[in-house]
Parts: sequence; C-alpha cells; structure tokens
Amino acid sequence: MSTVESDDTVTESSARRPAGAVLVLGAIGLLLLGAVAGVLLRMPLERNADPEPSAVDIGFSQDMAAHHAQAVDMAGVALIASTDNDVRRLAYDILTTQQNQIGRMQAWLQLWGESNQNVEGYMGWMAEDHGTGGHHGGGADHAASGPVQSMPGMASQEEMTTLRQSTGPALDTLFLQLMLRHHQGGVPMLDYAAEHADTPAVRGLATNMARTQEGESQLMTTMLTTRGASPLPLG
Repeated sequence: MSTVESDDTVTESSARRPAGAVLVLGAIGLLLLGAVAGVLLRMPLERNADPEPSAVDIGFSQDMAAHHAQAVDMAGVALIASTDNDVRRLAYDILTTQQNQIGRMQAWLQLWGESNQNVEGYMGWMAEDHGTGGHHGGGADHAASGPVQSMPGMASQEEMTTLRQSTGPALDTLFLQLMLRHHQGGVPMLDYAAEHADTPAVRGLATNMARTQEGESQLMTTMLTTRGASPLPLG
C-alpha cells in the first residue's frame, strides 16, 4: 500500500513541474506582449523627430533581433531547468530585457516598412562607407567585408541540444559559457551601431545594450570562476 502511494506522489509531482514551467513562461509572455504593444503605440509619435533610417539602422535592427532571439532561447532553458537561484535570476533578467528589445527593434522595422530579416546574410550593413562627419567619425569601426552566414558568438545546434539535455551544475556552467560568448560576439555590432546609426533611438539602444551586456559579462565571468570553469573561446 505504501509503495502505491509513493508512486502516485511521484507521478503527481512530475506532472506539476511542466505545468509550472508553462505558467511561468505564459506569465512572462503576457508581460512582454504588453511591453511590445506599448512600444508600438509610441513609435509613430517619435518618427517625425528622427531622420530617415540608414542601412545601419535597418541592418542592426534585423540582425540584433535575430542575435537576441537565441539568447532568449538559452535563457528560457536555464530559467526553467536550473536549480541555482543566481543562474535563474540572471536568465530571467536576460530573457525579459532582450525580449523587450526585440520588440522595439521589430516595431521600428515595421514602422520603416522593412522585413524582420535580411535574406542576403548578416552584418553586411557594417561594410557601409560612412565618411568622417558628424557622429560617424572616430572610434573603432569593426567594419565587415560583406554579409556573412553566421553572427559571432552564436551557439551551434549541437550546443543548443546539449544545453537542453543538461541538468544540474553542468547545465548552469554550459549556460554561463554559451551566454558569455554570445554577449561577447555581439559587441562589434553594438559598437558599430552606436557609432554609425543615423537615428538617435537606434544609437541609444545600442549604447544601452553594450553597457548592460558588459555588466552581465563581468558577472558571468565571476560566476564561471566560482564554479571552477573557464569561458569558451569566441572564435
């Protein structure tokens, strides 16, 4: 009799865990939809004050939204599967912040009449000739030679599969390693957009992203050191 009751308890507990995960993601989704709706409502009022978007504004919004999407995916895995509260807090912050930023960038693209993705590849907008005037002068350019098929820092399909299948400390460490490399890979795009974008909104967002992700990168480096692990090489 006691064995049957124990099995029932295990079954009920197992059934509750996925349901709880769905509720967490559902609640986050509702909050994010509200934030995106608010951005969409405000955007038409802001457009008249901004210059027309350049290839940098458009390309950055397209590519960084795609780059962010993988970070949101990784953060969602850690938020649900990790049992480490420090890792889960970091994952929650990244998920909510970057999903909100995706909403802003996609709202701009919609307002500009542009698609959400450039089918010719990534980072081609970093090869534009910007001259030397205004906010386009000085600083590190990080210029690219043309469109590429994969952005720096992105996790491979195999790495994403391993992350989803990992548990416990192994999951926490891999999440921190992949997310740190992901943040580092986005730095050239952030710096270039902050320097060369024509619209103040895009330059400001890129600057804020760089500042936030620098702080998160320092935190993740410390967390990896505490766990006796090293960052992954960016190359």
